[in-house]
Amino acid sequence: MKILAIVPARGGSKGVPRKNVRPVAGKPLIRWTLEAAKASACVDRIVVSSDDDEILSVAAAFDPSVPLRRPAELATDVAGSLDVVLHALDAVPGYELAILLQPTSPLRTAEDIDGCLTAMRGKSSCVSVCAAEESPYWMYRLEGDGKLSRLIEGGDAYARRQDLPAVYLLNGALYAFRSDWLRKTRAFVDKDTVGFVMPAERSIDIDTEADLLRAERALASR
Repeated sequence: MKILAIVPARGGSKGVPRKNVRPVAGKPLIRWTLEAAKASACVDRIVVSSDDDEILSVAAAFDPSVPLRRPAELATDVAGSLDVVLHALDAVPGYELAILLQPTSPLRTAEDIDGCLTAMRGKSSCVSVCAAEESPYWMYRLEGDGKLSRLIEGGDAYARRQDLPAVYLLNGALYAFRSDWLRKTRAFVDKDTVGFVMPAERSIDIDTEADLLRAERALASR
């Protein structure tokens, strides 16, 4: 099956202004994702969906076939990733499988991409996860009267950290799916989605300047 890699990168980021083209370890942030996708043994084509001329210029410098200008209504603060992906699938038809690669996960590797797509075989979707640092089994809600109630019933059965069940978080690096399944479900995750585990050191998701510095240090030390 032909596989399309979709890299969403709008220009109006708020937490870290212009983050998709900010220099990180000597390259625009988005370039790390493009290089990983290019090195993948599974991906057949890459597109960068953006409304921003500078981002599209960086994408074109990497490969002239990569830029895909998205409509203005898909570049607002309230526009969701789902509609951006569906627009890309309509604009570049003929791909049975696709994988969403957010440029804010620059430590994701080609091997991670291929591992996720391999884990998806025979399934409709696969997303990347990493082990949670804190367990919800030891978390509480604060009720209106100030009393604590356990987030998960039965959490008091685990007295030692090593006995806690393993729990995982979506790390935002990889969302692989069948194109027809996404059109039908209009969701990236459902009850049949499988997980691909990535290590914490490659799971940095850039939302703040501090995240950007952490990613730069990690990339520079590779």
